[in-house]
Amino acid sequence: MNQNQVNAKELIQSGAAFLGIEFGSTRIKAALIAPDTTPLASGSHGWENQLKDGVWTYDMTDVWNGLSACYADLVKDVRTSYDVALGSVAAMGFSGMMHGYVALDEKEELLVPFRTWRNNITGQACEELSPLLNFAVPQRWSIAHLYQAILEGQSHVPQISKLTTLAGYVHLKLTGEHKMGVGEASGMFPIDPDTGDFDAIRMAKFDGLVEPRKLGWTLRRILPEVLSAGQPAGRLTAEGAKLIDPTGTLQPGIPLCPPEGDAGTGMVATNAVHPRSGNVSAGTSVFAMIVLEKSLSRVHDGLDIVVTPDGSPVAMAHSNNGSSDLDAWIALFGQVANALGAKVTAGEIYDKILPLAVNGEPDAGGLLSINYVSGEHVTGFNEGRPLFARNQDSRFTLENFTRALYYASLCAMRTGMNILTEEEGVVIDEIRGHGGFFKGGDTGQRMMAAALNVPVSIPATAGEGGAWGMAVLAAFMRRSDTQQSLPDYLDEHIAKSIGKPVNPDPQDVKGFTEFFSRHSQGLAIEREAIKFFK
Repeated sequence: MNQNQVNAKELIQSGAAFLGIEFGSTRIKAALIAPDTTPLASGSHGWENQLKDGVWTYDMTDVWNGLSACYADLVKDVRTSYDVALGSVAAMGFSGMMHGYVALDEKEELLVPFRTWRNNITGQACEELSPLLNFAVPQRWSIAHLYQAILEGQSHVPQISKLTTLAGYVHLKLTGEHKMGVGEASGMFPIDPDTGDFDAIRMAKFDGLVEPRKLGWTLRRILPEVLSAGQPAGRLTAEGAKLIDPTGTLQPGIPLCPPEGDAGTGMVATNAVHPRSGNVSAGTSVFAMIVLEKSLSRVHDGLDIVVTPDGSPVAMAHSNNGSSDLDAWIALFGQVANALGAKVTAGEIYDKILPLAVNGEPDAGGLLSINYVSGEHVTGFNEGRPLFARNQDSRFTLENFTRALYYASLCAMRTGMNILTEEEGVVIDEIRGHGGFFKGGDTGQRMMAAALNVPVSIPATAGEGGAWGMAVLAAFMRRSDTQQSLPDYLDEHIAKSIGKPVNPDPQDVKGFTEFFSRHSQGLAIEREAIKFFK
C-alpha cells in the first residue's frame, strides 16, 4: 500500500470522507471522495424502469434493494482498496432523476406507483398550466403530473400529504425531513429567483385554479421545503442507516446536504455554474444546461427554465431519448458475436464499435436513425418507436451506421438548443460533457461538438458522474469558509481537472446539419410507425 493509499485509509477510518449516491436511469452509483474532492472509491448497481399499465415506473422495493446493493459494492471497493471497513462519513447526499411524481399519504406511503420523468402523459395539464403560470411547464414536471391527476379525477389526489421526487423521497425516508435542493425543486414547480423558493404568486394561481375542487390541501403544504446548496438538510436516522446498510455497520447521525437532481449534480461535476457556461448530460436521456446571463425574452415550449443548486437561472434543452436505442444495437452486436463463437463482453463491444463513428461520413452516409424508445415532448411525441431507414444509394457501412446512432441521440436536444441560440441569441463559450456518451476516447466529444457547434471538454472526473457531483455538494456543505460561494468552491477544487476542449470540425458540423434536416423530415415516418406498431 503506497503513501496515498495509507492517507486515504486513515481518512476513511476517521470518518472524514464524503459520500454521494445517485439514482440514475440505468444505474445507482455511489462515490466516496476526499475533502479535496479526489475520488476514493465507488460502487454501483444496475436497474431498469418498467412500463406498467402505460406508465414508466420503478418499484420502490427496487429503490431500497438497489440502494443497499450499491452501498455494499462501495463497501467492498473500500475493503479491497484500503483494507478498512466503512462505518461513517463526514456528510452525504442523494440525487436522482429529476421530475416525476411521488405522492405520499399522511403515513408517508405511496398513493400510486412512482411516475418517472419518462412519461409523456400530462399534455392536457401542460396546455392549461403554461398559460396560467406564464411558464412553459414540461410534461415530466411534478406539477404537470399532479394537475393531470386532478383533471382525471384520480381518487388518490385528496389523500396527498406530501409530494416529492425520487431524490426527495429517498431523503425523506433516510432523515425524516421533507426537504429538497433548489435545483431539484425547480423541476417540480417554478422557482422565484429573488427568493430561491417556489414562486408564491404562481402557487397562489394554481391553488386558485383547483380550489373549487375542495381537495383539502395547498401546494405550499404538500411541497418540500426548498434549500440552497450548502445548507444542512437533516441527519441520517437509525432507520435510514439500516435502509442503506442492513449489516448495521453504517452509523446514524451523519449530516445530509439537500437532495438534488441529476441536472444539478451534472452542473457541479462539470463546474458549469457560471453564466455562459453549460454542460451536457448524455446517457439514457440527453439534456443541455446553459446558465443564463439574463432572462429569456419569452416563454418557449421547447425549453425548461430551472436553476443551479445555488439558485441561478438555467435554460434546459431536454431530450427523453438518449442511449437506449444505441444500447439495444450494441446488445444485438453482442448476440452476433456470440453466434459466431466470439466471447466478448458488452464493454469490449462498446470500446470497439463506438469509435468507428469517427471514420463515418460527416452526414452518416445518408442513413436515418430515430431513437424514440419513449415519447419526446420537444418534437411533439407522446410515444416512441425506434426505427432505422435508408435509401437504396445510402452508404450502409458500420462506420456510418454507428455515426447515425450517435447523431440520432442528439437531434431532439438540438431542437431545443436552436431556440436558445438562434431565437434568443444566447452565447455559449464551451460545453462540458459527462455521462456514458463520453466514455472511450474523444468520439463522444466529436459528435457533440458537431451537433452543437461549440467546443466540448470533459472533466477528468466525468466518469464518476452525478454521484461524484453529489459527494462534492456534501463536501461543500461542510466547507471551512461558510461564506464561500458554490462557483468559487468549484473553481478552487474542480477547474484544474477540466480537460482540453475538442473544437467542432466544420465538415462534421455541416454533416450533422444535413442529418438533422433528414431526421426532422423523417419524424413523419415515426408518426406512421406509432400508428402501425401498437
